Amino acid sequence: MNVTFLIRLKAFLIDYVLIFAYLVLLVVLNIFLFPSIQELFQGSLITAQFMGFLMVTLPISIYFIVCDSVIGGQSIGKKKMGIRVVDANGKALSIPRAIFRTVLKFFPWELSHFLVYRMVAIGDEAVPISYSLIGGVIYALIFVYILTTIFTKNKQSLYDIIAKTYVIKLC
Repeated sequence: MNVTFLIRLKAFLIDYVLIFAYLVLLVVLNIFLFPSIQELFQGSLITAQFMGFLMVTLPISIYFIVCDSVIGGQSIGKKKMGIRVVDANGKALSIPRAIFRTVLKFFPWELSHFLVYRMVAIGDEAVPISYSLIGGVIYALIFVYILTTIFTKNKQSLYDIIAKTYVIKLC
């Protein structure tokens, strides 16, 4: 049985408690133990973006890649909700497919990081039209991800359709 948007959202919110705890730990470490790391975010946009990716996006992506693949089977949230991500044959995802799905899933999130770094850098200057367009793409993707999960026959998000994956309820 394919899983509804609300069950998927609950699973993600459970996982997000872990993500939030990780982010709090990063803040504490960066403020109290390694304050010099903050300097990396105040230099070039490329360096700041790369450090943000290394410290936030990559570890969180690895969590979902490992958990949603043959290695882990389920994230903590999915386990709690009794759901699992599978391929078209009902099998656990291979590592490459889990990577592909996770990249697609978090693309709007990483694109928003890209935009935030640039918006901070321009300060009080006028916002370039390209930044507004990027913001529009971010919101459009998020809405399409949600709407496809709600309205498609198999309750697949756009990233699941592209990756040929399904979120199913375990018996």
